[in-house]
Amino acid sequence: MLSLKRLFTLGLRAKTQAVLTIAALIPAISQAALPSAQAPSRGEGSTWLETLKNYGYDGFMLIALALCAFCLIVVASHGIGVYHEIHTGKKTWKDLGATVVVGVILIGLVIFIVTKASGIM
Repeated sequence: MLSLKRLFTLGLRAKTQAVLTIAALIPAISQAALPSAQAPSRGEGSTWLETLKNYGYDGFMLIALALCAFCLIVVASHGIGVYHEIHTGKKTWKDLGATVVVGVILIGLVIFIVTKASGIM
């Protein structure tokens, strides 16, 4: 006849084996439908060096997009600061108009320069 302590030990061992079996099967289940790597936007190229250049181009375009977004955020935050200073009496509405005009010109120049630089690459 099995003692109560022996039954408890067998039950605990069975639980441990079940948990280990499930843990061993989880990686096979989790990798079921992973997507494959994407090719660069200009194509893979005929050599590994061309493929590397195409990935570099994509990286440069990502950095250029981040630069444009950063410039837009800086111009917008400066405009908000000038708008705040209008209400405190330090600036006038002409200052806000000048900020908007200069900001639009700066953003346009950044976009133009990035577009030209991407054409050169």
